[in-house]
Amino acid sequence: MKEVIRLENIRRDFRVGDETVHALRGVSFTIAEGEFVTIMGTSGSGKSTLLNTLGCLDTPTAGEYYLDGVAVRTMDKNQRATLRNRKIGFVFQSYNLLAKTTAIENVELPLMYNPSYSASARRERAVEALRAVGLGDRLLHKSNQMSGGQMQRVAIARALVNDPAVILADEATGNLDTRTSFEVLVLFQELHAAGRTIIFVTHNPEIAQYSSRNITLRDGRITSDVVNGNILRAADALAQLPKQEE
Repeated sequence: MKEVIRLENIRRDFRVGDETVHALRGVSFTIAEGEFVTIMGTSGSGKSTLLNTLGCLDTPTAGEYYLDGVAVRTMDKNQRATLRNRKIGFVFQSYNLLAKTTAIENVELPLMYNPSYSASARRERAVEALRAVGLGDRLLHKSNQMSGGQMQRVAIARALVNDPAVILADEATGNLDTRTSFEVLVLFQELHAAGRTIIFVTHNPEIAQYSSRNITLRDGRITSDVVNGNILRAADALAQLPKQEE
């Protein structure tokens, strides 16, 4: 299978006053195309630092990071920004949508930085992505006219619109109630079944049951990296939950 991500002995140190904080202490792993990987860890485990590294938002102190075959660590800030825009789709806990802006306009945003797309092509891709996440009837709705689950679906559509090599989700169900969380997990599992590569960073170990592989961090090191041989279906869990009252 095609290798999408390779980390080789990644270290990240921060200076805090006179002390050096070792946030990542030699992290190595590869992720192949089509995997659904959860990265778990408690506060202080290095999870956020690893997320920033994977998202090309931060540069490691040492080690090598390859994203879709491209070496990241030696890139300058502008090169990393371009790679991030082309290769990574982000889904955040807080949605990060523009207020008073339609679903289509929010989803078009990543394409604004890609000169190969015309205005009509941007709109066409945005509409296609929104329909893919079940929001074909909400195209012109603004953020303040949507529920939390709908806003997260817009965010997932925005992550998909550039056809990225990997979808990077940061606590993507953290702000949602139980039923809506499972609706979003159903969508992630559908994307995984369609061949998408997903990295889901979370502190919630329950989510690991719905992914194909689980990596756990502690004190900046990987303590476990296991393939999940019994992936639970989020749709089954959703079916067991009581319907929400209108």
